[in-house]
Amino acid sequence: MLVHIVMWRFKDFAEGASKEENLKQMKHRLEGLVGVVPQLVSAEVGIDFKHTDMSYDAVLISRFESEEDLAAYKIHPAHVAISTFCKEIREGRVVVDYWE
Repeated sequence: MLVHIVMWRFKDFAEGASKEENLKQMKHRLEGLVGVVPQLVSAEVGIDFKHTDMSYDAVLISRFESEEDLAAYKIHPAHVAISTFCKEIREGRVVVDYWE
């Protein structure tokens, strides 16, 4: 199984909403892709509660059967829509992909 992890730091205010509001919306939308994007096996979004200097605001842990499935997910219109939203509200982003 291919695990795709993304972590973000978000702006305090963006797209007319607070960081907290945007985090909740992003979590709801990303987890809602399961069953919409056929290649997406699972998706879990965690929102940080510690808020330390080293913390990221949110993490996505998603799973795919293959690299081709991850590539198809990235261009699926439903994913592109939430990805576009995330680009507007984020300050930074890091990614890790690995096989489990």
